[in-house]
Amino acid sequence: MSSYSELIKNFERIRSYMREFYIYGFKSREEYSKKSTRSYDDERRRIESWLGNYMSFIRTSEGKNMFISIDSRSIHHNPFYNAWKAKSFTDGDITLHFIILDILYSPSIKYTLSEIMEQIDEKYLSDFKEPMVFDESTVRKKLKEYCENGIVAMEKVGRKAYYHRMKTIDLSDFTDAIHYFSEVAPCGVVGSFILDKVNTDSNIFTFKHHYITGAIDMGVLASLFTAMREKRIITVTNLSRRKDIPKQNRIIPLRVFISVQGGRQHLFAYLPEFNSFQTYRVDYLSNVKLEEVTPRFDELRAQLDKMQTKMWGVSAKRNKWDDEITEHVEFIVEINDDEQYIINRLYREKRVGTIEKLDEHTYKFSADIYDTSEIVPWIRTFICRIKHLELSNKELEKQFRKDLEAMYQMYGIGKEESV
Repeated sequence: MSSYSELIKNFERIRSYMREFYIYGFKSREEYSKKSTRSYDDERRRIESWLGNYMSFIRTSEGKNMFISIDSRSIHHNPFYNAWKAKSFTDGDITLHFIILDILYSPSIKYTLSEIMEQIDEKYLSDFKEPMVFDESTVRKKLKEYCENGIVAMEKVGRKAYYHRMKTIDLSDFTDAIHYFSEVAPCGVVGSFILDKVNTDSNIFTFKHHYITGAIDMGVLASLFTAMREKRIITVTNLSRRKDIPKQNRIIPLRVFISVQGGRQHLFAYLPEFNSFQTYRVDYLSNVKLEEVTPRFDELRAQLDKMQTKMWGVSAKRNKWDDEITEHVEFIVEINDDEQYIINRLYREKRVGTIEKLDEHTYKFSADIYDTSEIVPWIRTFICRIKHLELSNKELEKQFRKDLEAMYQMYGIGKEESV
């Protein structure tokens, strides 16, 4: 019988399973071929322990298929955050954690490493028949880790280094802001950890569109934000759904784009090796390693700012540095007297381009962008009011009109006006 524990050692491993189960579709035991059936069972049971209240199943001819079922209106907290709170630890880790925090129980208490070691040996471990042994190197590394995480601070007095606990900040007056942050921010799991300390269940927010699956990518996002803040080159592994072999890339991360329509996250980066820009889906990225600082970061970020004036989504179609190939998009909408909200939509939702008022009932939108295919779904939302449409990408315009004809036939209506 295989051993099973809710705790995990390697989050990237559980991230891979959760991605396969919940984002790309929950595979049955027979369909999942990347690992053994025993591994599948262990990981499925572990995930069920976190998400059991939100899981359902259906029996088909292929077998039993599990899936997650969540009504965003009925939940206040992202259930995927539970995965981040299930990290495994050794007996020594947890013992040393509580010993150090008990020794440094107040921000006013300050001890050197040697004084902490003395208290550990005399006060905490001396009464055990078979006491644990913590050498000075282990305790030093643990204190360094806590300093990096803001739990403990180190200050020098002369040639001696003293450690003390950081002051606890009272966040009880900010719980509403933390609740909101934890559910909408790119690294919102930080807010979830804070809420665990605040001990409050009150939450005034519910979300019509709640993109919870991005929670499993927050470790990658945190590393990307660190790299951008420090203006560093990174190496990162990119695994496409179309290819089984992961590819390692050396890139300069410039900006993360997050869709407000679907929650999908993309990284826009520069590839020094090919002198080109590239976008990556964050859920395909793993193993981010920070390398040296690059002097080109500000230059590249400024170039991206310029490019965004011609980007509707995340596509730039720029294979070389000097390429300035754009496609023209233009359409005219006609509205009735009581349809000012249509024009409001045009102004509110346009990301680039211009709007020109032709008369009291007619408006023209025009833009020069890198990839027309990204804007077509938005154009479709105005179909009943489009009086004229022209795309410089004629193949795409032909397909647009072909799709429109197919829609007319599907609904059995006559085409009185053409676009």
